[in-house]
Amino acid sequence: MEEAADGDWAVRPLTGSATDKVYRCPGCDQEIRPGTPHVVAWPAYARDSDLDPWDTESAADWRRHWHTACWRARDRRR
Repeated sequence: MEEAADGDWAVRPLTGSATDKVYRCPGCDQEIRPGTPHVVAWPAYARDSDLDPWDTESAADWRRHWHTACWRARDRRR
């Protein structure tokens, strides 16, 4: 778990060794090629979970693959 100005995030580092898929990094809009170490991040809480207790959309649905450097620099890119 990471606390940041843009909310609380679940962050999982991946070595890339088991990755056989290409992902697109939302930070730089470039590809993350198979075998590339990177992170997967998603909001720690379901969207609007404190406003609507019946909102069943999982925060994991917002999971995105990021280059590690892009994830660290996301607050400076906006």
